[in-house]
Amino acid sequence: MTKADIVNEISRDTGIEKAAVLLTVEKFMEVVKDSMADGNNVYLRGFGSFILKTRKEKTARNISKNTTIRIPEHRVPSFKPSKIFLEQVK
Repeated sequence: MTKADIVNEISRDTGIEKAAVLLTVEKFMEVVKDSMADGNNVYLRGFGSFILKTRKEKTARNISKNTTIRIPEHRVPSFKPSKIFLEQVK
């Protein structure tokens, strides 16, 4: 399902015009991204959590040059579904 499919379905089910729904969906995604970029997690009760995980520093190899490189500690976004969400998907 794409963003356009989501907008169409919400618009059809609620009767709200597509432009307003698209603006709302895009603003929601922007708020989640900005919040996570600031280091905050986003919790949506009954749906799930958008959380930041920290990956530890590690050493990797560049096979083509036969050298070792250091990958610094960094954060990655992750989604953890709620128990209700998981039960519905199973």
